[in-house]
Amino acid sequence: MFSWLPQLNPQVRMLALGRFLSEIGTGFTLFYAPIFFVNQVGLSATELGLALGSASIPGIAGRILGGLFSDSPKWGRRPTLLLSSAISAVASLVLAITVNFSTLVLGNLLSGFGSGLYWPATEAVIADLTEGEQRREAYAVTRLADNLGLVIGVVLGGALIGSSGTYRLLFIIDAISFVAFFAVVYLAIQEPYRPSPCREETKGIQEETRGGGEAGTGGVFSMGMGTPPEKLTNQSEQTNAELDPSPALRLPFFASPRLLNSMQSWAAALRDRRLVVFFLVNVIFTTYVSQIQSTLPLYFSKFVSTTGFSTPIISALFSWQMIVAILGLIPASRALRRFSHPQALCVSALLWAMGFILIWVTGVAAKGHLAWAILGMGSFAVATVSYTPSASALVADIAPVDLRGVYLSINSLCWAAGYAIGPTLGGYAMDQNRSIVYGFWLFLALSVIVTIGILQYLDRILLNHN
Repeated sequence: MFSWLPQLNPQVRMLALGRFLSEIGTGFTLFYAPIFFVNQVGLSATELGLALGSASIPGIAGRILGGLFSDSPKWGRRPTLLLSSAISAVASLVLAITVNFSTLVLGNLLSGFGSGLYWPATEAVIADLTEGEQRREAYAVTRLADNLGLVIGVVLGGALIGSSGTYRLLFIIDAISFVAFFAVVYLAIQEPYRPSPCREETKGIQEETRGGGEAGTGGVFSMGMGTPPEKLTNQSEQTNAELDPSPALRLPFFASPRLLNSMQSWAAALRDRRLVVFFLVNVIFTTYVSQIQSTLPLYFSKFVSTTGFSTPIISALFSWQMIVAILGLIPASRALRRFSHPQALCVSALLWAMGFILIWVTGVAAKGHLAWAILGMGSFAVATVSYTPSASALVADIAPVDLRGVYLSINSLCWAAGYAIGPTLGGYAMDQNRSIVYGFWLFLALSVIVTIGILQYLDRILLNHN
């Protein structure tokens, strides 16, 4: 029955199961939360956008720590996933009791931190357990699990709201889904990779500390700026006995080898021009993705025709988008294998532009609003499934094994940046007059020209590097 699915490591399949359960809960709240906080709690669209964007502040810290924890021999991928799911469960409970702007911000701050810890760790687990073309399909399968969980959650959430109108229960169910993910990781996922200590690197640091540093090396504060990232050896945490052979030689925190090793890892990653260019273009993509979850629900409910779409119709539209994504994810991943990652992302960018234009038409057309919305959401679905596997696989492919957590952490920061920009920009636009509201979608469509230009440049960099 499932022979069409790629044959993957059992750990990847268990991770996909956990993500499926977690995303069911996310689907309960994802598209209904903006409507609830504006229409029932009484917040403005601008306040909602600011609150949603505030999640990116701790999200950045979470993504940095998530990458460092994932590469740390004292933590690793699995404990980081457990910590992220626990924090996310608490965040959902805070959102369930939200009555004003302050509690909404608090819930989003916790949610952003939990999400920040999650993404570098879960992406690193998949990268550890796969290689080559199988990696892109593994990312596609886990995204398939995400989308399947989302569509089930969206449908069940819409049914629950239609029958009871109890929006707060949605967030409680979301918290339960994070507990389910915690249980799957705790019971079924083994730590896939733990970096081995590099004794030679530690020895060199100790010798430089004793001698004050060799002339021309930069001493203990040398950041290894001349080492290519793909050849940088793993500089992981050491035991206290190895790092501090005597109390007299113990360094202050700001000069400790552990901190310096972490700084070296980040410096090495940020010297990789391929990663930096991809970061820029990926922020644009994540800004696009954020519009689906934050801006579109308000747009559909207020600015389509004279009264807007009803909640059941909005639920059906997002369910349609998820269904198309589920059906198209594996075929799209396989169809795009003939292209390089930047070329596949160019295809996605064109589909995003098409979707934004169709959403603009949905609002300004004299009739047929629902038909245009269906076409627009379908375009967004195909754009998303063309984007996510290639984006994750690109970073995993260029990352040195010992820096994989840091590389994926930087990649995950794109989502924090995009979700800071997208909801804030979209919320502000939705509080303006209708000409600005409709023009916002045309602005996003035109931005795709810049996106494709950056992707073409990235493709040339990758070809020259190879």
